[in-house]
Amino acid sequence: MKNRQVSAEVAEGHLVGRSPAEVEMRACFIAGLAGDATRYRDFLDGLSGHLRAYLRRRLPRAQADVEDILQETLLAVHNARHTYRTEQPLTAWVHAIARYKLMDFFRAHSRREALHDPFEDDGGLFVASDVEPTDARRDVGMLLEALPDRHRLPIQLVKLEGLSVAEAAQRCGMSESAVKVGVHRGLKALAVRIRGQS
Repeated sequence: MKNRQVSAEVAEGHLVGRSPAEVEMRACFIAGLAGDATRYRDFLDGLSGHLRAYLRRRLPRAQADVEDILQETLLAVHNARHTYRTEQPLTAWVHAIARYKLMDFFRAHSRREALHDPFEDDGGLFVASDVEPTDARRDVGMLLEALPDRHRLPIQLVKLEGLSVAEAAQRCGMSESAVKVGVHRGLKALAVRIRGQS
């Protein structure tokens, strides 16, 4: 029954190009919206693993923070479930909620993680799942703070705050090309520092 429903949705063209994980989770979510508590629990369990992996890539050192944001995101998904439109990709909808929870965390804690994986990339949410705890990774925020302003500010404004290159240039008084160079060189310097600590 479950597989027939998923196959029917794919045949209708709603989910063409979506990962099998998203297709299955979307089917569970929609069944849950229709009142199937077991399928809804399956959705939340599956989503937990994907969100945990997604958050760990952005908060490589803080396991407790990952779990806190995970729980906040799951609660937000549950509370906002009535806003989901079935013609909308599940990935985009969940990603928007997770992104806002991360941004709230970054604002509240002035953390500077998730430099190499832009928030705009909603294709990566269902790529991997991580249900087992892993060792904490490097504190990217500390590494970023060690960069000179000409590298740190462009990374902070473009990669973390999501400003355009033009907006970042105006905000920090640099040319657009200097912002691009700052981001590139800053990320390169971070990579060198990270390799040096391995």
